[in-house]
Amino acid sequence: MLIRPKTQSRRIDGVLEHASGDKRFKILEVFMKRHQFRHDALIEVLHKAQELFGYLEDDLLLFVSHHLKLPPSRVYGVATFYHFFTLKPKGEHTCVVCLGTACYVKGSSKVQAAIEEATGISSGETTPDNRISLLTARCIGACGVAPAVVYDGQVAAKQSAADALAKIKQWTGHDAD
Repeated sequence: MLIRPKTQSRRIDGVLEHASGDKRFKILEVFMKRHQFRHDALIEVLHKAQELFGYLEDDLLLFVSHHLKLPPSRVYGVATFYHFFTLKPKGEHTCVVCLGTACYVKGSSKVQAAIEEATGISSGETTPDNRISLLTARCIGACGVAPAVVYDGQVAAKQSAADALAKIKQWTGHDAD
């Protein structure tokens, strides 16, 4: 049995009350039930939660923690350990700059710097208008076409800072430089 401090118990009660009106929580609960609320289903449950909600906010992690009878620290630890999970909402468009050795040597850091300057965000952040999320990857496996950037799931080869800024302009409808 998991014993929770009173403040955490009140927060869980608030989360459960908020969740009662949202069908996505019901779908997630059915999914957890299908997995018999097993602890070893945590990663699958987090994948489903992110699929339903788009990202894993604190209240959602507490909901999962409560239903799987796991400490919130374990759920949060798993959610932050794996690169696939995100704790912040993603933008309408996603830009992933590869920083693997081949891409880095061919100038991907300059591409990243240009995007950061143009959008006013750093890697791992989303613009205030939720239009663009900027991410980096250690290697996307496109070394032969370095430097590579992934725009909304599509790999673009031999990207320059100017190429990236043109794509940002296309997404925002105004000059990014």
